[in-house]
Amino acid sequence: MKRALNFNAGPAAMPAEVLQKAEKHWLNIADTGMAVMELSHRSKEYEQIHENAIQGLRKLLSIPSDYEVLFIQGGASLQFSMIPMNFLHENTSGNYVLTGSWSEKALKEAQKIGSTAPIASTKENSYRSIPQLSDINTTENAAYLHITSNNTIYGTQWHTYPTQLHMPLIADMSSDILSKQIDINQFGMIYAGAQKNLGPSGVTVVIIHKDLISQDNDHLPTMLQYKTYANNSSLYNTPPTLAIYLLSLVLEWAEEKGGLQAIEKMNENKAKYLYDAIDESDGFYLGHAEKSSRSLMNVTFNLADKEKEALFLQSASDAGFIGLNGHRSIGGCRASIYNAVPEDHVYKLAQFMKSFKRNS
Repeated sequence: MKRALNFNAGPAAMPAEVLQKAEKHWLNIADTGMAVMELSHRSKEYEQIHENAIQGLRKLLSIPSDYEVLFIQGGASLQFSMIPMNFLHENTSGNYVLTGSWSEKALKEAQKIGSTAPIASTKENSYRSIPQLSDINTTENAAYLHITSNNTIYGTQWHTYPTQLHMPLIADMSSDILSKQIDINQFGMIYAGAQKNLGPSGVTVVIIHKDLISQDNDHLPTMLQYKTYANNSSLYNTPPTLAIYLLSLVLEWAEEKGGLQAIEKMNENKAKYLYDAIDESDGFYLGHAEKSSRSLMNVTFNLADKEKEALFLQSASDAGFIGLNGHRSIGGCRASIYNAVPEDHVYKLAQFMKSFKRNS
């Protein structure tokens, strides 16, 4: 079957092998005579799927035993509210580093709940870079420091993280989790919507240090307390069973690819194809992000000639490349090259870019 050359920013490409495996067992999962969506979330068959997903994440990301792995609905956007609800208390402040639209939205939600401080920002240079670590000065009363590790709209990514903090580091990793090796111990909490590197939309993964899970937040609605998920293995209510099942298959696929070391190398190769096409174009293509902050997940660029940019996008669409339009808020071009985007698809796009320049 022909597969699209899919560069959508999210929901994004999923591994063909995962979809084929899911199709094979679509009507009869684990010899139950039922599809996974039909299983009771209390059944032993589903509980095994659920546990496989948790253990798959623990293995791939080397998650220590003093961290909980939670499955929550509501997308990463719900976490914008849950984080301050659970962690902001009287006389404390949520510290935020602004690197794009999603970190702005996270701050906006926190401002509705408690005291906040935007302690660093690169908005003045159109979010072309990640702040220097030396420019990040947290407040004395900080309850946490929040960052967005990869910025899908602007094509920037943190390559090193703040250290030696006197508060937990919380990272929205929705668009680069599972794309490279990280040290979980650097973070108090990581959260990620699944629809870019982990699976389909519908489930958000939260990796949180057990010390941060308060048992004294009973003033909050039950479903907005992290302890509800931790104390019930994310099975307090019906979880998004299909999304978690597909997540477990994506994790198996990542292991089969060689784990995060192999995936990181693959992602570096893919990004190099496109950044080389930009850098070697003599200004025909203009990358948005500064080189030191370039994302391995979202390659953003413009054409110097706006009329040719429109023609480029139309020609790319005609050639079968899907999802290359930049975000509606800034326009331009964007190629999202998450884990599941095959390397040969990225190579074809790079060759198309070079060909379009030659023929323009």
